[in-house]
Amino acid sequence: MELEQQQAELVEQFLALGKTARGRAAAELILHATSHPSLFAFSELLSLAHILELQGTDHSIFLDLLRLFAYGTWADYKKNIANFPPLQPQQELKLKQLTVLTLAETKKVLPYDLLMQQLDISNVRELEDLLINDCMYSGIVRGKLDQCRRCFEVQFAAGRDLRPGQLEIMIQTLTNWLATSDNLLLTIQERIKWADSMSEQERRHRKEVEDKAEEVRKSIKAEMDIRGQQEVYADGVALVMDSVEEDRGRPKRRR
Repeated sequence: MELEQQQAELVEQFLALGKTARGRAAAELILHATSHPSLFAFSELLSLAHILELQGTDHSIFLDLLRLFAYGTWADYKKNIANFPPLQPQQELKLKQLTVLTLAETKKVLPYDLLMQQLDISNVRELEDLLINDCMYSGIVRGKLDQCRRCFEVQFAAGRDLRPGQLEIMIQTLTNWLATSDNLLLTIQERIKWADSMSEQERRHRKEVEDKAEEVRKSIKAEMDIRGQQEVYADGVALVMDSVEEDRGRPKRRR
């Protein structure tokens, strides 16, 4: 939030100056803005009528410079170096900082080799000094240097100015993401319904099994009770028969 507040205040200051600057004064304002160590947003300045009036004049090269700082990278500058005024050391540093932000937009793990190639840096020590002293300490990025894996792990990166047409692309990307999310949510809901249905079937099946088991237990108990009664009856009959036989075996008294 502190970085955003600082950017907003600086932008307002340059916008106030840009409303009255024309011609050479507008070109000087662009040089001042692109050299400022704490300014990283340029689209508002680029939209000013007096700045756009530089197109087609002797100072149009400065308008191209402002567009480079708004949307471009160090590699863009090197490819078209003849189309821009010579950069001062502070401008070179600023453009490299902005290049790190552009790379961090699409990758959360930035290999050292990629960074050194894109920033035109020849050794790791110089690269790490740039990332620590000029990027992390300034607050435009946060992350972790992994010297073993030779990469920079991005945790946060400030946003750059939106390039022409980029907003429409972002809107379309978000629209596609929303549609995908809706489809995923529908699939999840269908899975939940299926799981609930299977759970209900499982509950019914379990109850049927338990009911059948209870019937079997009752049947077995009833059968055991019947067998127990039969055994008692059989034992009683046997006892009576034994008594009869015993009685028969006794000698009869004479009268």
